[in-house]
Amino acid sequence: MRANKAARLSGWGWFAVVSLFVLLAGAVCYCIFAWRDVPDVGIPPIGWLFLVLGVLFTSLVGGGLMLLLFYSSRKGKDF
Repeated sequence: MRANKAARLSGWGWFAVVSLFVLLAGAVCYCIFAWRDVPDVGIPPIGWLFLVLGVLFTSLVGGGLMLLLFYSSRKGKDF
């Protein structure tokens, strides 16, 4: 790996980044409009609890997998 040169994105790399941000913005807009159009549907407290627990669990699993990825990369265990 080049340690002395800064990594630069090519034209296709920038295209991918911009495309992903456009998709993210579209998904957020869709969620906002869909949430506003649903007539008066409430989430009970147990639903909020499970929603928060699901987000926390998913974040912990994702963080743990990223930790394993970086750890194995540092130790040279990648294939």
